[in-house]
Amino acid sequence: MADFATRDPATSAFWDERYRAGFTPWDARGVPPALARFIESSPPGRRVLVPGCGSAYEAGYLHRRGFDVTAIDIAPVALARAREVLGDEVADRVLRQADFFTLDAEFDWIYERALLCALPLRLWPDYAAAVKRLLRPGGLLAGFFFVDDSAGEPRRGPPFAAHRAEIDGLFMPGFERAADDEVPAEQSLPVFAGRERWMAWRRRDASADAAKPPDVAS
Repeated sequence: MADFATRDPATSAFWDERYRAGFTPWDARGVPPALARFIESSPPGRRVLVPGCGSAYEAGYLHRRGFDVTAIDIAPVALARAREVLGDEVADRVLRQADFFTLDAEFDWIYERALLCALPLRLWPDYAAAVKRLLRPGGLLAGFFFVDDSAGEPRRGPPFAAHRAEIDGLFMPGFERAADDEVPAEQSLPVFAGRERWMAWRRRDASADAAKPPDVAS
């Protein structure tokens, strides 16, 4: 393994250094079968955000399937790699250098692929808050979660494995679980194999709940 100078995965410099060195064990270099199955069986809304898009293979796939894609990353070198993968015409339409935590937009769904597990645990509540802010009511967070209940402390990473209870705690209340399936190890990258789940979380429509009249005793 290369000896890297940057150690904080919350910074763009951390990811730029690793992309520049070609050290990208999280990069599937293609479209995971679980994503393709999801698109075929449970077509979500049209506007999709791909945060921490990296090389952006999935962003290109979603664009070809007719989705209105916004693919963002904080790391310029990652975005340069994504432009090579997508080509200039598609890249100009879908790629943006932006910070997930400050992005101002609304989406029908968000595709999660190794962003949460790339973040230090101190940022996980901020991740959940950003997801809630960026999704329309009824919108979906769908994708891959790195789950290992045997992960001890201090947590080593990235990738940082989550305990299952931590995932539930991040999104409940405010979301309801719409899907939860183990990803076959042979369909995962080695760094995630045997500890990856495909999950979908639907944002509750809090405004609708608030609009319900209170029960009045007769």
